[in-house]
Amino acid sequence: MANILDYLDWRGDLTFQAAAFNEVDNLLLAQLVYVAFDGIVEAPESGERITVKEASARFFASHDEKKIMEQVSQIKTAIYVLKKMAKTKRFADAKLFAYVNEISRLEESQFAVICVELSDNSVYVAFRGTDSTIVGWKENFNMGYLSTTPGQRKAADYLNRMEFPKGKKLRVGGHSKGGNLSVYAAVKCSPCMQEKILEVYSNDGPGFSREMLESEAYQRMLPKIKTILPESSIVGMLLEHQGEFEVVKSSQRGIQQHDPMSWEVLGAAFVPGEGIAQGSILLDETLKNWIVGLDKEQRQQLVDTVFDILDEADIRTLDDLCHSKWKTVQELMRAKSKLAPETQKLFLRAIKLLWKSGNDAIKRTVKKTGKEMTS
Repeated sequence: MANILDYLDWRGDLTFQAAAFNEVDNLLLAQLVYVAFDGIVEAPESGERITVKEASARFFASHDEKKIMEQVSQIKTAIYVLKKMAKTKRFADAKLFAYVNEISRLEESQFAVICVELSDNSVYVAFRGTDSTIVGWKENFNMGYLSTTPGQRKAADYLNRMEFPKGKKLRVGGHSKGGNLSVYAAVKCSPCMQEKILEVYSNDGPGFSREMLESEAYQRMLPKIKTILPESSIVGMLLEHQGEFEVVKSSQRGIQQHDPMSWEVLGAAFVPGEGIAQGSILLDETLKNWIVGLDKEQRQQLVDTVFDILDEADIRTLDDLCHSKWKTVQELMRAKSKLAPETQKLFLRAIKLLWKSGNDAIKRTVKKTGKEMTS
């Protein structure tokens, strides 16, 4: 079934004047922010812009594509999106600016964002989801006990300090954690910035606490929020959502459906799914019941214990985790964990299964994407 790369073949020759912005454009731009634009796209302070075409040329002139593809992280397929967008009339002349890429072990924060100026007099502000860093993954887990994360605060601050030309309209979006940051930033930014926002896209992004959903600020922004989930959503079902959400079909199964390359596309829209799969609903209920059974201090202890162990094993990225010997991590967890013995056994088994299935899924996705790009 067709995906976002096929969409670029079908619609890439159409400008935004010929075919208006749609939900598939949103997902493409949400993927674009996963590309490492350091040294290519300038920071917000400079005000300088660079076209997608030129940014692509500079990226591939300074990066070894083969080495990138040897990495474990699934987000490396974003370079294919960049390469193909740069060859289309629709996106080649879109301008990239105000790039930020920050990783702080001290703050336990991984934050990246980029602005894309389109020819329809709009700007898409794309927040990056979780990348390959362990710090980024810990920030996801921190959402289980923190009222706000450093990444969420940075997202709101970013929107508030940006100065867009008069008359420019905004779309804010992201995939995975980037979807959560997009909604948070839109809800918490200044009223004058909110007036510029047309739509907010959360592409399989985690939700929020009940307190956040019931706030007046969230309720005001709710009509502009578009939540898109695959049928077997897991990440996007975490925490709470409000309002209607769109369910789309995926060519993958289970947690692999989180991969946006697997979302099925027909024309200018995603192929509608039949609804959230029963397995995802059951897992969602199980996780929420488990979290309810733990107080905030216990949740923090659980998260800190696991990530302290990974830190002691000198595991900084998913590549480190997948290339390390599982036995070493397992021994560290048994020796250092403060968890009860029963919980240790369950947790070790769950992490091992997740590690194996995630690694297998990444290999299949990269192989499939590589074939599409060379065909």
